[in-house]
Parts: sequence; C-alpha cells; structure tokens
Amino acid sequence: MRAKGISLVILATVFWSTSGVFINLIIQKSGITPVGLAFWRDLSTFSTLLVGIAIFNPKLLRINRRDLPWIFAMGASIGAFHVLWNMSVMLIGASVATVVQSDSPIFVTIMAWIFFKEPLTKKKFGAIALSVAGTILLSGVLGSGMLGLESQRVTTYGLFIALASAVMYGSMSLFGKKLVGSYSSWTVLLYTFGVGTLVLLPLQFQNPLPWPVSTEVQLIFAGLILITTISGFALYTTALRMLQASIASITNTTEVAFAGIMAYIILGERLDAWQIMGAVLVVSGVVLVSVGGEGVRELGS
Repeated sequence: MRAKGISLVILATVFWSTSGVFINLIIQKSGITPVGLAFWRDLSTFSTLLVGIAIFNPKLLRINRRDLPWIFAMGASIGAFHVLWNMSVMLIGASVATVVQSDSPIFVTIMAWIFFKEPLTKKKFGAIALSVAGTILLSGVLGSGMLGLESQRVTTYGLFIALASAVMYGSMSLFGKKLVGSYSSWTVLLYTFGVGTLVLLPLQFQNPLPWPVSTEVQLIFAGLILITTISGFALYTTALRMLQASIASITNTTEVAFAGIMAYIILGERLDAWQIMGAVLVVSGVVLVSVGGEGVRELGS
C-alpha cells in the first residue's frame, strides 16, 4: 500500500511539473496576460469540477455557512497564487520558479508560528536556514544566473514574485487545513476555484481574452486544466489515504527534478552549478521540515 501511495505521489508530481511548461507556451503563443490566464484557468477548473460533481455525487455540493470565510480566504489565496505563479514562470523560468515554490512548507512553518503559535524547533530553524541559502544561490548572485537560450536572468523582481507565489501557496494550505477535515477534497477544490474566479473577475475588464485562439493553444490549455490541475490533485489526494502527510510532502519534492527536466527539454532552460546547488539546499530544507510529522499537505501548482 505504501509503495502504491508513493508511486501515485510521484505520478502526481510529474503532472504538476507540466504547469510551468504549459503556462509558458500558452502565454507565448496566445499573448494572454498572466492575470487573464489565471482567471480562465480557475474558471475552467471550477466549471469542470461543478459538472462532474453535479453528475456523479451532488451531495458534495453542500457546505456549511459558517465555513464560508475560510473558503473565501482559500479561494482568494489560490487566485492570487495563480497570478503570481504565472508571472514567476515568465520572469525567471519554469525550473527556478518551481524550486522557489517548493519553499512553501517553510513559509507555512513561519506563518503557523506567527498565527497559530506553533513552536519553532531547531529542525525548523535549520530548514529555514537551508531554504534561505538555497534561494540566494538560485538568484544567480554567485554565478551567471543564466536560464535559457536567450540569456534570461533571475532578476530581483522575478525572485520576489516567485517568493510571493510561495507565500500565497502556503496560505492556501493553512486555510485548507480548516476545511479538509469537514469536507471532501473535491468540495474544497470546487469552491476554492469558484471563489478564485470571482476574485479575479474584476481584473479581466482591462485584460481581454486574445481572440481568435488557435487550436494548438486550446489543446495546451486543456492540458493545463485536465493534466496539471485536476489529474494531479486527484492522484495526490488518493495517495494521501495511503501515506502519512510528511512522507507525501517529502516525495512531492520530486516535482523540482521533473520540472527542471521538462523545462530543459521543451523550453531550453538550464541552471548553472551554483543554482543547482541552491535547488538541492531548498529541497533539503523542505525534507528536513517534513521529517517527523512536520510536513504540510500541498495542493499542487
């Protein structure tokens, strides 16, 4: 059972690792803005889940009114996360953006200390130190900072956006902890994407959808929704029934490797030696904070 669970998590990370590639290709080929793509991604995911749940298990549509503030907070977080994630992929590349996003458990640890008074242990301090050191190396300050065939660099602004994306991702996980015990994961995901869509809607009036959209872009977008978002989440939630959250969280860091490989093959991105060392430090920090039951459940990119 454990081996099956680990296999499902690895498969989920393979699907999640396609996120940066899909986003990069969609924006480059369609001209859509990162904000616009985030809105249409959330809307499409919400619509697909609503139809599926309404057909196969309508009972999952029920929610308690007292939980609406948590649902709204989580939905607002995912809306902001997808905007920031899209921007970070375009600014610093899919591979580095994925590594920085894996800092999310570190930010969850810090936020849980601030808001929920969870203790900061020596292990957590060590994980934070590794994460900070790794992020500094990823910035390219000790190397070329080169990311692709067009000599794209990791800018301070791009790194800041990626860190903000990781913070929003961590916030989403914290708010989700208030809901997953009372509802099916599908219910939480449905309403989270629904609120995310509403939050991003006012920003669309100045970001019209480029039209017409080629068949190629439509197929890539379908891949982002069905492969990255829905299938990745379905596999991971299934695996969580077979694994401890800490083991799943550690296994989830394999997304960094898969994202790097895909970004190298499809987008031509590459890291220098210092950035690779930085990636290793970030992943080591996540593993350290996850060992011994201190990991957090992630929701994917």
